[in-house]
Amino acid sequence: MLAVIRSFAKSWVAAILIGLLIVSFAVFGINDIFKNNFRDAVVQAGSRTTTSADFKRDFDNYRKTLEQQVGQQISYELAAENGLDKRMMEDIATRSSFAESISKSGLRPSDKLMAVELQKIRGFFDPVSGRFDKALYQQKLSENGLTPPKFEGLIRDEIAEGQMVAGWVNGLRAPRAYGALGALFELESRDVGFFSLPISAVERPALPTDAQLTKFMNENAERLIRPEFRILTVVRFSPALVSSNVTIDPKALQDRYNFRKDTLSKAESRNLVQIPVKDAATAKSVSDRLSKGEDPAAVAKAVGADPIFYADKPMSAVADPAVAKAAFSMNAGQTATVRSELGFQVVKVTGISPGHTVTLEEIRPQLEAELRKDATAEKVYGMTQVYDDAHSGGSSLPEAAKKAGVPAMTIGPVTAQGASLQNQPVPGLTPEILKAAFDLPTGGESEIQEAGPGEYFAVRVERIIPKAMPPLAEIKPQLTMVWMQREFVKRLQAKAATLVKRVEKGESLEAVASSVGSRVTRATGLDRRNAAQNTQLSREGLGKAFSAGKGDVFSATDVRAGLIIAKVESISAPTGPVVARLAEEGRPQITMALFRELGESARSAARKEIKPKTYPDKARLALGLEPLPKEGAKDKKADKDAKAPESKT
Repeated sequence: MLAVIRSFAKSWVAAILIGLLIVSFAVFGINDIFKNNFRDAVVQAGSRTTTSADFKRDFDNYRKTLEQQVGQQISYELAAENGLDKRMMEDIATRSSFAESISKSGLRPSDKLMAVELQKIRGFFDPVSGRFDKALYQQKLSENGLTPPKFEGLIRDEIAEGQMVAGWVNGLRAPRAYGALGALFELESRDVGFFSLPISAVERPALPTDAQLTKFMNENAERLIRPEFRILTVVRFSPALVSSNVTIDPKALQDRYNFRKDTLSKAESRNLVQIPVKDAATAKSVSDRLSKGEDPAAVAKAVGADPIFYADKPMSAVADPAVAKAAFSMNAGQTATVRSELGFQVVKVTGISPGHTVTLEEIRPQLEAELRKDATAEKVYGMTQVYDDAHSGGSSLPEAAKKAGVPAMTIGPVTAQGASLQNQPVPGLTPEILKAAFDLPTGGESEIQEAGPGEYFAVRVERIIPKAMPPLAEIKPQLTMVWMQREFVKRLQAKAATLVKRVEKGESLEAVASSVGSRVTRATGLDRRNAAQNTQLSREGLGKAFSAGKGDVFSATDVRAGLIIAKVESISAPTGPVVARLAEEGRPQITMALFRELGESARSAARKEIKPKTYPDKARLALGLEPLPKEGAKDKKADKDAKAPESKT
């Protein structure tokens, strides 16, 4: 075979093929063959790449915020069904394009400014020494799915955007004419006459037949079909099962104290000032002046030096070891000259805070809680091992749970979102349990999986209730009520339309109102500022009143049951002095609206300039979801299946 390949490679045919291949690389670029398949990018905006991990991190933060707002858990599947993944992807594309555009314009934060911003994040500093802790910095970022370059890039973008926005805001003010138009719009006054159309004005519809209700059900099938439900047996391995039986070993408590004592104790700290000087003579002069109580900043300035202040810092926080050793051997108020590797340094101690070595009794509750947590976690893990051995050996989920001493709970029916038949949250279930349960067939049992810190679970699907339309008999009372309400509203609206036409043709409101046993009421002096306090007209009625012209007639919902028939009887404009005052008062709000529009326009322009690329399939894969089928793929498959010959049995 190799000989044949070598022979072919030397032939004129191979030469032509290789030549064509080289030409294709030159024309199209070799990178184009690979970059789309192997680059981990959900969004690519110029030099900015949002990876799958970045997208999942941002999406999870967004999802958690939504869960807090709506008060229920949101699965990835439900979020994707509502287009949240696409919305997040597009938001990232716009945001990244804006950041890239700002960077291309030359606005880039300096390293010094970056350092100032990082100094504001106290979580990256050692609580004992007060120094920036690089290991802690990397650990905190890793816990949040970030790397230092990624995090610092985000900080740079935030600073640059903030500076850009500050430039827009400075001096931005809406023209006075805009305020005047807003004042005219808000204070335009209207008088509206209206009367109520009582429920008694129309006949009550007859009860629907089963045929009518069945048709009504079919028309509203999407709203009435119940989702798939499942009945589950769940085993949870939780610290709550064993925490009450955990005892603390005194020796283990003492060992933990010995190990933690130094980190929990407070080191002695001092306030001091350090002034670097050129020679011994200058050092003596500076020391004498500091001893007399002169201001250290003024003394340092006089000798052309920059003072270094340490406020309530332990010995480990003083950068120069020689200065640290001297300062922590002096009394408060003393001054000394130190010769270190950096030259002469004059040091004055201005305050001392004694250290404190924590005792066992002081931190006993904390250490006991830690030991109890560790022991509980060990016991829970041991129970999972007993369960796993039994389950692997052929025992069913309930049998294995019994051997492990853990209760098996039957839960359900429940939907994939954790709701009951009454659409209420089912207790005892987590998103992890639900996801595992809805990935199993009937009778399927999961392996042990994590349910959270120190918690585990296993689940069995006892029964699957497919999604289906409920039988008519089951929902007939509720369906009848809805059908009756719909028919009644139809009749009331038809009656209202007839009355509106009568007024439009010239009959007075009073005459038409009298024909249905009602009386005319008038709402006068309505404007857009006082409309919210009006109790005579509904929200719909007010909206139609302000969108209608003088003499227009309309119907709307009443503040009570029924409808109203209304007519805009007059419209008047506000006076000049009032408009002038309100125009000036309204300019700040209009300025903010202009600023928002300016920001939206800038982001839109940045997106057109950068032309970001988005990859929806990779966004779905980042969330553990299957890519959506390509448009037309189902139709092609259906055509192919239809053309396939029937199998013979």
